[in-house]
Amino acid sequence: MTQTIRLTMAQALVRFLAMQTVERDGQQAQFFAGCWGIFGHGNVAGIGQALQQYAGHLKYYQARNEQGMVHAAVAYAKAKNRLGAFACTSSIGPGALNMVTGAAVATVNRLPVLLLPGDIFAERIQSPVLQQLECEWSQDASVNDCFKPVSRYWDRINRPEQLMASLPEAMRVLTSPAQTGAVTLALPQDVQAMAWDYPAALFDKRVWYIPRQRPDTAALQRAVHVLNAASRPLIIAGGGVHYSEAYDALRRFAESAGIPVGETQAGKGALPYNHPLNLGAIGVTGTPGANIMCREADVIIGIGTRYSDFTTMSNSAFQNPDVRFININVAEFDSAKRGGIALTGDARVTLEELAEALDGWRTSETYQARAREFNASWDMEVARIYNLEHEPMLSQGEVLGVVNTLSRPEDVVVCAAGSMPGDLHKLWRTRDHKGYHLEYGFSTMGYEIAGGLGIKMAQPERDLFVMVGDASYLMLNTEIVTAVQEGIKLIIVLIDNHGYASIGGLSKSVGSDGFGTKYRYRTDSDQLDGEVLPVDYAANAASMGADVIRANTRDEVIEAVRQAQASPRTTCIVVETDRRQRVPGYESWWDVAVAEVSDNPDVQTARAGYEQKKANERHFI
Repeated sequence: MTQTIRLTMAQALVRFLAMQTVERDGQQAQFFAGCWGIFGHGNVAGIGQALQQYAGHLKYYQARNEQGMVHAAVAYAKAKNRLGAFACTSSIGPGALNMVTGAAVATVNRLPVLLLPGDIFAERIQSPVLQQLECEWSQDASVNDCFKPVSRYWDRINRPEQLMASLPEAMRVLTSPAQTGAVTLALPQDVQAMAWDYPAALFDKRVWYIPRQRPDTAALQRAVHVLNAASRPLIIAGGGVHYSEAYDALRRFAESAGIPVGETQAGKGALPYNHPLNLGAIGVTGTPGANIMCREADVIIGIGTRYSDFTTMSNSAFQNPDVRFININVAEFDSAKRGGIALTGDARVTLEELAEALDGWRTSETYQARAREFNASWDMEVARIYNLEHEPMLSQGEVLGVVNTLSRPEDVVVCAAGSMPGDLHKLWRTRDHKGYHLEYGFSTMGYEIAGGLGIKMAQPERDLFVMVGDASYLMLNTEIVTAVQEGIKLIIVLIDNHGYASIGGLSKSVGSDGFGTKYRYRTDSDQLDGEVLPVDYAANAASMGADVIRANTRDEVIEAVRQAQASPRTTCIVVETDRRQRVPGYESWWDVAVAEVSDNPDVQTARAGYEQKKANERHFI
């Protein structure tokens, strides 16, 4: 007779999650590090009670904002190369909807996170309940249906025994290298508390084996044929290099074949910054060498990249009329892009097999020497920006330079939105493969502090530098309280440039003079063109328990960083910078449509330039 255990649905869920393990390359690890949660009437008596009862099995972490806790979970999964994850639970209604943005971040970036929002009563007699969004066309809809387009897997558990079918599918998606992302299980609050006799075997340890899929042999031979005829190949290294831990395979392949490498935001750190074949950042926020060699390349080898518009410069980056694509990606959807040869498989094993199949083929010494020259000249440009001595206020590039110079190779920088990601992509000298963490797939403002919390939980031995602009800080800063509560040290470098500097610059480029992007008082002109708003970011951070240092000069920033490094506590360094002193763009363009008609001469000029650049965009079939 099958042994059973009578548990509530929520208790069964928590016990199941605590027993899930992943294994890759013979190394096992517990998959779920815990559960983030904010409780309301929709989950307090279900998931909340279960987490309390089984606290020794699955650790509970308290958050301040539902979006923030999902960001922390996403960052943790990324730092763990998708071999670890968190669950996140919220009440119904606004608490649940606050997690939708985080769900999109996870799904866009293919990072595993399990979302457990409370839901309306399955038995319906209580309807409409507090925070319920009534629908005239259905009794079976709630705000949790909003998770469907941003989840890789979605289910509503209307009976406790439905867990038996849903949980294995949820774990299949969460542990899939190709299909992972946000998984949402909507949990009606009455069903969470219902009991059922679950098979005891459901709570045995279960190992999910992460495969290293090999590419099709015929496709590999086609790729070899294309490369044998190439003279100017270029590698675009994306996030898949990190997730498959293909660092050594990439380095050996690049060196043996003599192929230079450009790095996407997600791929930065694939090679050390000073590797002679590393051209650095590529695309809209790229370096001159990477973008010039990309423009001329006859073969593009995309490794673990989804070819976003920032990487491809809106498909204007590849100007060689005969350019071919070889796409190494674990996801068939991405490996098939740009009409390329699809090497659908794990990046590490695919690179190893491709290198072996090339049998000693390599590019010319002249071509490799050009890449080395670009690498060296870019390092000189970085040094120039780091030591600009801009007055009267520091430039953003100088602040990044101080932090980068004083950080240890193994430390991590995290950022997400605004002008800083572009500057970091170009300027940060990455010395450790996991030393650079940018959320740029969804570019979510407010990710930085919460994301830093998740990274530090995954890699507590590293110092974590949260680089955040004032606008992004104002959107979501409350996880400072969580860091203080948990005794987790973050070094937050808050750049105060009085508004939305990135979009301000973009607004100027399209002829709109930074409209609506500056933090200023409204005046009699009925415009936001008055004095700068006196927001005291240092006081705000201090009120949440962080140590605070105000720094305005280079020497003050240096001393502040050193103090923060020596402290065991979360420290926020506030630095005012000149938003007008920007890091240039280099051989790059991004398609942001400019008004076709306007009575503003600046807009007319911008439109003319836009049309000229847009002619470089290409379709690839």
